[in-house]
Amino acid sequence: MYRDPIDINWEDFKTYKQTVKTQKDNFRILLDFIRFQYAISNTFDIYNTLINDELGKMMLDKRDITEPMKLEKYLFKPL
Repeated sequence: MYRDPIDINWEDFKTYKQTVKTQKDNFRILLDFIRFQYAISNTFDIYNTLINDELGKMMLDKRDITEPMKLEKYLFKPL
């Protein structure tokens, strides 16, 4: 069963981003934030959350991620 999309709290993300010094890619930081802040590990739920958020959708579009399987490939792509 999949979750309903959550609303990303961008202020919390900004705070989280300041604590992450090792990564430069905002999209990777956002994916980690969603997985840990909202306890979402299912790729379909992460994709559904991003596609329903204006900024999240822009980040997906920039990387040509048009379906959950492409997001999964991106998640497991070497850094």
